[in-house]
Amino acid sequence: MARKKSKKVQSKSIESISNQNNKSKGLGDTLEKVFQAVGIDKAVKFIAGEDCGCDERKKKLNRMFPYQKPECLNEKEYNFLSKFFETGHPQIKPNEQEALLDVYNRIFNDNKEPTSCGKCFLNDVYNKLKAITLEYENDRK
Repeated sequence: MARKKSKKVQSKSIESISNQNNKSKGLGDTLEKVFQAVGIDKAVKFIAGEDCGCDERKKKLNRMFPYQKPECLNEKEYNFLSKFFETGHPQIKPNEQEALLDVYNRIFNDNKEPTSCGKCFLNDVYNKLKAITLEYENDRK
């Protein structure tokens, strides 16, 4: 006769499945799901404690290996970005930030909004657009 799963086990299984349905942003999210599914996350937290560095490692892996495939730049966007990065800007004006966000949101299918945090904008938007622009320039050569 088959044994019936306890409610605690059933709820964990449902929770595990629902967590796996969340779309991964990158390799870090995928590894976290795998480790949760096989129980490695609990073993690590038991040995290393609650702050084992997993969250920071996940974020770093997501940044290094994102699943987000950008759309291609159109000619107008490429010309704007190459001119923008060529001239160098010690400070980005609000209208420039809006224009950069328009390009960023379209090619990354995102919905980022203007921010007053220079470091946030630099890390999230500026550096990615610069990398895309440099990649286009290298492809043209």
